[in-house]
Order: sequence, then C-alpha cells, then structure tokens
Amino acid sequence: MNTISQRKNKVFIILLKVCGYTAIFILILFLLTLIYNSFLSLKTLSLPFIFNPNWKPNTNVFGAAPFIIGTLFTAILALVISIPFSMSISIYLGYFLKNKKRKKSLETLMDLLAGIPSVIYGFWGLMVLVPIIIKLQTSLGVSPYGVGILAASLILALMIIPYSVTLGKDVIDLVPNDLIEAAIGLGATPFEIIRHIAIPYSLSGLFAGHLMAFGRAISETMAVTMVIGNRNLIPSSIMDPANTLASVIANEFGEASDPMHVSSLIELGLILLIITTIINIIGKFVVKAYRIEQ
Repeated sequence: MNTISQRKNKVFIILLKVCGYTAIFILILFLLTLIYNSFLSLKTLSLPFIFNPNWKPNTNVFGAAPFIIGTLFTAILALVISIPFSMSISIYLGYFLKNKKRKKSLETLMDLLAGIPSVIYGFWGLMVLVPIIIKLQTSLGVSPYGVGILAASLILALMIIPYSVTLGKDVIDLVPNDLIEAAIGLGATPFEIIRHIAIPYSLSGLFAGHLMAFGRAISETMAVTMVIGNRNLIPSSIMDPANTLASVIANEFGEASDPMHVSSLIELGLILLIITTIINIIGKFVVKAYRIEQ
C-alpha cells in the first residue's frame, strides 16, 4: 500500500512539473515567435523605431513612439481614475459591510463587471460616454472629437475596478481581528483603524491588485480601439484622439500586406510584451521589498 501511494505521489509531482515547465515553454515560444516574425523590422529600423514619432505605412515610415506614449498615457490615467473607487469599494466590502447577503451581492456584481466582454464596454462608451465628452469639450472650447484619451481612460477605469476590488477586499478582510479590537479598545475611530492599521497591513496586497489592474489596462484592445479615435500621432492632451500598441495592431494587421508593415506591427506586439513584463517585475520587487520591511 505504501509503495502504491509513493508511486501515485511521484506521478502527481511529475505531472505538476510537466505543467509548470510547459507554461514556461509556451511563454518562451511566444517571445521567440514575436522576435522571429519581427526580425525584418528589428534589423532594418533597429532602435530608432522606438523613438520615431511618425507612422506612415504608405511611405514605409514606421515609428512606435505615438503608440507607446498613447498606451502608457491611457493606462496610467485609467489607473489614477480607478484607485479612489476601487480602494473605497475594497474598504467597504472588506471592513465595513457585515451583512453577508449584501456583501455577497456586491461581490457578485464585481465579478459580473469583470466578466462583461470588452466590446460591450466599447459600445457603451460610444453610445453614452462619447456624447457626454463632446458636450464637455464644446463647453470648454476644445475640438469636440468625443473619442480620445479621456474616453478610453474612463472606459478602462471602469473595466479595471473589479480586478483591484477582488484582491483588495480579500487582503483587507485578512487584517487580524486582534489588531482591530486593540485599536477599538484604545478609542480609535473607524477612519483611524483603516488609515493606521488596515491599509498599512494590507498595502502589498492592495498594490498587487492595482498592478494587476494596470496590466489589464495596458493590454486591453477592443474597448480602447472603439473609443480612442485611432489617430497615429503623439497626443498632446487627454482630449486628443490617439492610438495604443494593441489598438493599432487590431486596426491594421488584417489589412497589412507589405512585409515591413507586418513586421513592424509584430514588433509593436513584442514591445507590448516587454512593457508588461517589466511592469510585473517591478511590481514583484516592490511587493517583496515592502514585505521585508514589515
């Protein structure tokens, strides 16, 4: 019996190793495929491709700068907009809301928002949000594009809130009751408990949730493509139409026939993969450093 159990245990461990190494192997294949298919662009355009502000496929001029800036601009603005809402909902669900039925209902709503297809968010943005932004731009004396960085960031903020909330409420809920009860015994108010105990204790988890949301914002394609305006220029303000790395690939890859054009679009995908990888690595170092300090 012990021999059979040991064999089963060995088989189970081998299966786990195979699955783990398979995932790593697939990730390496992604990277190698992107490098191989973008080799023409990498060889011909090299480093200036990243800093070139011009993207004109008709004249074989390719530059990634407008899309890198548009991606980071849109994602960072979306994260800034979403943080107050996601933090408030996380604190409410994790600390203040004690009614189990209401808590379960709100958690289900967050899961539902996370599961809505991005094209639905894009349609809502076009039908509802863009007309509101046009009125705002008209009142401010700005060119009333409607679509642009602002519209895309607002849509992204709405989309990434559930990701931050899902992890945020769980880490706040894990704050030891002994600390909370001790603070209450000393006369601390709920605000002081949240500020001095709950948030500092769960800061690494909250940061991880926002990092996950930021990665989601950077890689979003369909909703952003529908409301960002798809203009291949570096945006000068949040009201301007722009393009992201993901949206320009979605717009042009199906129609691209020139080898250099196709290779340049694939290199944009490679840049997007590198940016998301760097962000995740930085996030892991920050979370690890904070845990060591604690």
